[in-house]
Formats: sequence, C-alpha cells, structure tokens
Amino acid sequence: MLNKKPHLVSSIKQSIIKLEEDAFFSSIKTHKLSGNLLGYYACSCGYDCRIVFSIEKDKITLEEVILLIDIGTHDEVY
Repeated sequence: MLNKKPHLVSSIKQSIIKLEEDAFFSSIKTHKLSGNLLGYYACSCGYDCRIVFSIEKDKITLEEVILLIDIGTHDEVY
C-alpha cells in the first residue's frame, strides 16, 4: 500500500507515535472491532487509512505492548 501512497508515510508514523504514547489518544479515534476482527482495535492515520492492532501483555516484562496487525484503507483492512 505504501508504494502506491507514499504521502501516507508521515501520517502513519505520527499515528504510531501517538499509539505508543496513548493508544486511546482522541485524534486517532481508536475503537474496538467486531466480527472477524473481534478482540482487535483500529485507529485512523488519515482520511481513508487505518491501523489495526491489538494490545497484549508481554509475558516476560508484563508491560502492555501494541502489536500492529494491518495498515491500509478502510476496505483493505476490514
């Protein structure tokens, strides 16, 4: 996807930085998913770009980690 839309690279980077700071930062509009993606979350990284991720607990450090599952347009990731 990024090869076809290089202008999204900056938006994706900014959204990932915000995810790292606070996965529920209001400007990225994080929300729970349902159906086949139940248990995952999605956030916005542009008008028609989404990041699908999960929040897990590291088995060794017990810290929360964000696992990126997919990045793409609304239709590509859902």
